[in-house]
Amino acid sequence: MENNVYLYPHSWAEAHRLGEAALWDASFHANVSCARDIEAAIRVYRDSCGALKPEASQKVLERWGFKRTNFVLANTMEGLGFYREQLSAESRDWQSKIYVPPDRGHNRYFEVDTALLYLDTFISQVREAYDKLELFGPEHCEPNSYEALGYEGRVLVLSPDTLKESCWTPQNQLWLAHDGFGCRPHAIGRSIRCTCLGDEEMTRWNRTDFTGVLKEDFLPGWAREKLEELQGQNAGMGGMRMT
Repeated sequence: MENNVYLYPHSWAEAHRLGEAALWDASFHANVSCARDIEAAIRVYRDSCGALKPEASQKVLERWGFKRTNFVLANTMEGLGFYREQLSAESRDWQSKIYVPPDRGHNRYFEVDTALLYLDTFISQVREAYDKLELFGPEHCEPNSYEALGYEGRVLVLSPDTLKESCWTPQNQLWLAHDGFGCRPHAIGRSIRCTCLGDEEMTRWNRTDFTGVLKEDFLPGWAREKLEELQGQNAGMGGMRMT
């Protein structure tokens, strides 16, 4: 996977203002290459009836990963204008959750040039591949976690964006928060000392690294067992509070 190239999140103008032109340039060229690879995969992986084979998205994801592939696809949809309405509601909803900074002078170079039917199918394949990872997201967290909830003693969901894609598993996302200024929603400090329920690694993350507090209904059996074990080992640490 060519994810060693940082996916730069800002426009060309913002990159130059911040003195990060080199980061933008490397990311831009990777975006363009990814778009061309998507076009090639769509041309190559069609069956005799013209339907797109699953290998199309698999090959692109193997090389570029979800983050850049999603970024390029979302940019492509943004460039469609009113033609975007011809794509499925699921694809349009998916694209609305991915921010691509306005930069028409450059973004047009990494739009995928293909028929809308194939684009829609390719996006569906990518969405399905992501769903199979069974990662935790905002829908699994208590509402307004970041703004309103204390995190101490609670199980938190680490955002996938914080992790390398090779570490994208539910086991790497669930962390028991112990202490730190970041446990309080309005504290100036953001650091939180916590333990991973997957492998018991203890480290510090920032409050902004977490999606939120996991809803109790979504706590897997393996995580509940590990949580009880950790709480037994560290009785003074306090139990998990879900509400």
